[in-house]
This record gives sequence, C-alpha cells and structure tokens, in this order.
Amino acid sequence: MKRVSIIGTVGVPANYGGFESLVENIIGYNSPADIHYTVYCSAKSYPHRQSVYKNADLKYVPLDANGSQSILYDIVSLIKATKKSDVILILGVSGCCFLPIYRLFSKKRLVINIDGLEHRREKWGKYAKAFLKFSEKMAVKYADAVIADNKGIQDYVREEYGKEAELIAYGGDHVLCDIADVEEQILEKYGLKNISYSFSLCRIEPENNVHVILEAFKASGKELFFVGNWNRSPYGKSLLDKYARYGNIHLLSPIYDVKTLNVLRSHCSFYIHGHSAGGTNPSLVEAMFFGKPILAFDVIYNRETTEQKADYFSSAEMLGTLLQKPYPAFKTNADSMVEIAYRRYRWEVIAHQYEALYSHPGV
Repeated sequence: MKRVSIIGTVGVPANYGGFESLVENIIGYNSPADIHYTVYCSAKSYPHRQSVYKNADLKYVPLDANGSQSILYDIVSLIKATKKSDVILILGVSGCCFLPIYRLFSKKRLVINIDGLEHRREKWGKYAKAFLKFSEKMAVKYADAVIADNKGIQDYVREEYGKEAELIAYGGDHVLCDIADVEEQILEKYGLKNISYSFSLCRIEPENNVHVILEAFKASGKELFFVGNWNRSPYGKSLLDKYARYGNIHLLSPIYDVKTLNVLRSHCSFYIHGHSAGGTNPSLVEAMFFGKPILAFDVIYNRETTEQKADYFSSAEMLGTLLQKPYPAFKTNADSMVEIAYRRYRWEVIAHQYEALYSHPGV
C-alpha cells in the first residue's frame, strides 16, 4: 500500500476550483486498491467535517487555503503530511518557498504540479509576483517530479530551469450527467428555448479578456449568456454596469449546479473562452466534451489544449468576425473538440498518469 498525501487545495468534497476538481476525481473509483490517499483540507471551508471521503482520509488545518494564510496553510499541511506519507502531491507553489528548509529534514518523494505560472498573472503586485516566482523556482528545484498541465508550461520549465516536467492535463468528463429530468425546466428558466446563443464561464478578471468578449457581443447583437463573479472586483462591477443594459447580453451570477451548467453548455451554439494566462484551463476542457465549436483567445496554452483545431481571436473585432461566419463552417471545430476531449481529458486517464509518478523510476 502506497500512502499519498495531497496538499495545497481547499479540500474535498470539491466546491470550486480546478485543483479541487482534480483531487475529487483522482481519489475514489479512479484510484487503485494499492494507493491510499489522505487529503489536507481547510477547516475554515468545511464547518461539517467528514473524516473519510471516497475512501480517502481527510485531515483539517485551521487556516484559510487562499489569501494571506495560504502560504502557512501549505507549509503546515506539508509538515503534517510528512509523518504519514510515502509520497506528497503538492498542488500549486505557494508553500514551496519552504522546501529548502524542508529538504534538510525530509527526503519524502515530492510530486509538484506548478499550476499556471502564477507570477505572470496581472492581479498580483510586484512583490507578490517576485515571491511566486521564487516559490516556483524552489518547487522545480526540490521536486522529485514536476507536473505541467500544458505543453506551453512544459516548454517553459525546460527553457527556464533546464528540467523536464511531466505533461498531465485536467479531466473534464465529470461534467457529463443525465439532464432529462431538469432540461426543460432550466431552458424555460433562462429563456433559452428556440434561441441561438453563445456561452462563457470564468472568473471575472482582466486576464480572462471578459471586456473583449462583451465588446464583441455588444457590437454583433448576438445573444450571450456569461456566468461569472461580477461583484467580486472593481473590474467585474464596471463591466456589469456597462454591459448589463444590453438586451442580448445576459450576465449571470456564479452557477455551481452541474446539471444547470450541463444544460447551458449543451444548448449553446458557441463556447467562448477568453483566458490568456495559465496552462490547461479546466473550464475549457469541460466545454470540449459537449461537442460545440470553441472560440478561444489566441495564446499558446489554448492552442495546445485544443490541438490548434478551435477558432481563435485576439481582439473584439476578430471575435466579431468569427461570429458572422456561417455556422456550418464550424463543424470541423466542434467535431475535433469532442474527439480530443475523450482521447486526452478523461479522469481515468489523468488518474493513471498521476499514479505513475508516485514511484521512483524502476520501482
């Protein structure tokens, strides 16, 4: 029995976030009998705490997993996990600043997913970016295995640090479910019957090019349903104030119900993906399973995820031009997305790729 501890996430059951969904889907039925998982969770996010979930032990740390406490949360989780693990899977680099000290007293096998180059995100200030870059450097230096979730990240690790990272993306098939019992009700609720619309879903941040997407749909007059946390930032509030007045643009609050999202994705004409930072984005991978044409912001990460077979834009004008093309022109795009999704982004495949890294080469 190999004991694997997972640290760096809010925890499970997953409520949100790509890493939380990753943990949710590599434990449980996708986990073989000879691997026992322990997942470290933020006690502040789980008022009702389970001790076991999907055959994994849950341990709670009395700190927030995000924000100012996240670094200490990761470090405390790492120290606690060391006592009862053969392998520690670290998701994200926040606590990796501690690894030079950690390696003085522990040689436990560390498998680290460095996420999507956090130090390049616009939301961080100068000092936060410098800290995240240092933590990333320590993660790559002290990890026994580094995971990149996108070829663009893998190439970056090789060029920046001269080290090979294992390429493992995210799964997305967890979003597929039977919607027969709620489909008509949800279509009625959102007024989606007999209309053609595009759909988008993301955190409302500048690097997700929300303003670009909204401007394109304002100009085109075509219907857009956009789900996001509009009231969490000045950027989001300004967009809400500016674009909510347009009758063709529907700005929806966050939706967490899997069936509702399934219906919205299943019936859209296009999925619009504006992310320009990070690696393989979970919401893009999830959308690919619905076999809809994807219009994605033109960056290496999105092109690698979609194997260059989606359609791409880098401005509101370019997106507007794509929206004017005859819909049959996007059939190859749609067919390619679902084929790639089932070939590369099933959780069963992803779980096995992680498991292969838990052993030393040749073990």
